[in-house]
Amino acid sequence: MQNSKLIIFDMDGLLLDSEKLALDAFESTCAKFKLGDLVYIYMKCIGTNWELANLILKDEFEGIMDHEEFILIWDRVYNDLTQEKPIPLKKGAKQLLDHIDSMGIQMAVASSTNTESAKSILTQSGILYYFDLIIGGEQVSNSKPNPEVYLKVASTLGVNPEFCIALEDSPNGVKSAVAANMKVIQIPDLNQPDESLLQLGHIVLNSLSDVISYDFGKHDTRQNITN
Repeated sequence: MQNSKLIIFDMDGLLLDSEKLALDAFESTCAKFKLGDLVYIYMKCIGTNWELANLILKDEFEGIMDHEEFILIWDRVYNDLTQEKPIPLKKGAKQLLDHIDSMGIQMAVASSTNTESAKSILTQSGILYYFDLIIGGEQVSNSKPNPEVYLKVASTLGVNPEFCIALEDSPNGVKSAVAANMKVIQIPDLNQPDESLLQLGHIVLNSLSDVISYDFGKHDTRQNITN
């Protein structure tokens, strides 16, 4: 890690334990409209920006119900779940951020969430001050798995992608960072990597805490390591 110049984090499901809350809200909304188990639809949306997620929902809900009505209620339920207290940090997040900060390495966030919303959420969670840059989904034309958001972070901070480490939880995020030619560490959340994803050769660890003890010198960072 000490040879890297920039560490880039995804936000939802990686730094923040928000994907489970969003899934709970999604399932509650499905129950309200008596739609049954549609979790597979939610899984398709993980790691995408709002524009792409909206297209996915429009396509999947065709013939079932008005997707805009569903989104309105889903958003309302999610806000009810999160408005009273900050979204919890994922295990090891603060520890890893402190560790990287002590090394003097720049940190940034590449999120599919809107930039101002991401900044607000990170502020509420008490970790915004760690980051030199926040790039949200509305700042790029192409959502993850396209590499645009990662390349924009690197170019804005003037760092060659080869000297960046990207931390992701979702398959879409992993594909995005790998395509940007960065060293990629996946900490799976709701979506576990399948065989096709593992063929990308990125690192897979159990928690953010494991990143601190990972031996970057001993192992090639394109080799898959599962603890």
